[in-house]
Amino acid sequence: MTDPLSPYEAPEIYDLMFDTLDFDLPYWLKVGREAGGPVLDLGCGTGRILLPLLDAGVDADGVDLHRPMLASARKKAKAKGHRPRLTAANMNAFKTPRRYARVISAFNAFAHADTTEDQLATLRCSREHLEPGGAFVVHMSYPGPRYWAEPDGEPVMELEVRRPGDGRRIQMWDTRFKDVVGQRQRSEIEIREIDEAGRVAKTTGLGTSQRWVYRFELELLFRLAGYARWEFFGGFEGEPLEREDQQMIAWAWNG
Repeated sequence: MTDPLSPYEAPEIYDLMFDTLDFDLPYWLKVGREAGGPVLDLGCGTGRILLPLLDAGVDADGVDLHRPMLASARKKAKAKGHRPRLTAANMNAFKTPRRYARVISAFNAFAHADTTEDQLATLRCSREHLEPGGAFVVHMSYPGPRYWAEPDGEPVMELEVRRPGDGRRIQMWDTRFKDVVGQRQRSEIEIREIDEAGRVAKTTGLGTSQRWVYRFELELLFRLAGYARWEFFGGFEGEPLEREDQQMIAWAWNG
């Protein structure tokens, strides 16, 4: 049995499901506009955050491990007259020829650093690419007790969109398997194409995994990675991180 296709090797499907996701976009635009220098989008994918930053006049580049995602980002950027520097590399070992005022990690991209070694390498590599006084900014969901208590192995429809052109419904079903001790989630994803009669006309299997981190764990990682100071927030409005149902935003400064 072969491993399921990574969603990050299928940019057409990824864009169909996620390209219109914009709950965090105002925050990243504010971060980019106020950076005072160039911005690096770590795990930029097909450009969901990167392209709006460029449209807003922000000097922004991108790094992503998956070449199909970067090819899609490059094509979309070129169509808009942008030519960002896009680097194909693991986020724990990338190299670019310049330094940045901000390195951003949006929408749980940091959760793909699967081990402590990967996490530290990612944070150190990011810090090395920051200008003095620059900041690494990361958004992570904050899985609480209710998340870990949810049953495993039960398919849940996470998203449904209409495909441009023929208007067919495209559904994303996620079957999760959680490792509480390892703070990991493995997902078996099924993309279902629903025909006009309401029948499943086509399915595509995808798979991914993530490792979650919590506040004080991430604080220790920042310390070990050599950051000078850090601050945590409980959402995109700068509220305190106090509840398990909040989103975690962390800033860590290079000096």
